[in-house]
Amino acid sequence: MSFTGRSVLSIRDFSRADILHVLKTAKRFDSPQRTTLLKDRVMATLFYEPSTRTRMSFESAMHQLGGRVLSFGSKEATSVAKGETLKDTIRVVERYCDCIVLRHHLEGAARLASELASIPVINAGDGANQHPTQTFLDLYTIQKAAGRIDGLSIGMLGDLKYGRTVHSLASALAHFRSELHFISPESLKMPEEILQELQGAGIEHHAGDDLASVLPGLDILYVTRIQKERFPDPIEYGRVAGAYRIDRSQLEGAKKGLRIMHPLPRVDEIAEELDDTEHAVYFEQLANGIPVRKALLSLVMGRAK
Repeated sequence: MSFTGRSVLSIRDFSRADILHVLKTAKRFDSPQRTTLLKDRVMATLFYEPSTRTRMSFESAMHQLGGRVLSFGSKEATSVAKGETLKDTIRVVERYCDCIVLRHHLEGAARLASELASIPVINAGDGANQHPTQTFLDLYTIQKAAGRIDGLSIGMLGDLKYGRTVHSLASALAHFRSELHFISPESLKMPEEILQELQGAGIEHHAGDDLASVLPGLDILYVTRIQKERFPDPIEYGRVAGAYRIDRSQLEGAKKGLRIMHPLPRVDEIAEELDDTEHAVYFEQLANGIPVRKALLSLVMGRAK
């Protein structure tokens, strides 16, 4: 199974076997030990939107593999501020590096970049569309926390309309035999196209707005924040802001083994009092970005099999 030269654009481009191969490779890289595996390789990070975790974990992963990083900086400090198009930026930057990691506010930007570039492009988030590397680390976290991915009851809570992390994760879980519960306000429901995708794959799924009714049966609860920056209408955001908040009192009826995930950053949807409980794995989830991104960088640049 060769990933050399392959772009990572959408989780839909990966089969179950592909996904499990990436997770197996990540396990090999699950230590902070530095190597020289990519000592002669350069990764460029082009982030047109703000990022802390994704950007820093990619850069940390590349440094731990012995490679070098070219940072885009802020777009205001580049030729983008002069009107340079994404097409021209990609054509320029690909001449300086061996792999491009791109975050962009427009859906489809990463796929466009991959069609222009002769080197691998990794999608670090394109609008409300996809965030495949986050999905790989989410699946890796589920596998580590529960010991498996198949046969689980997984809930996704919060902004399911604009949340690219839950879109990608739901698509990935179409390859696994888990039961999915989508909990959100009516206006922030999971998009119909994803529900149809799950239905076509024969994955049992349910939608509603009441967390309490499904919480006792969940193995995994994936919480997302209500993303103010994605709302075209501030009034619409005001109607749903703070719709869900998880604290100790709400978890009294939960399984002892329930694990709570969150892609971060959080606002007020998970109380800090849960951070030190056995349920919270969101900081471990964050740390899992390093081995997963080390695996993906090594695979697409031909240094891992």
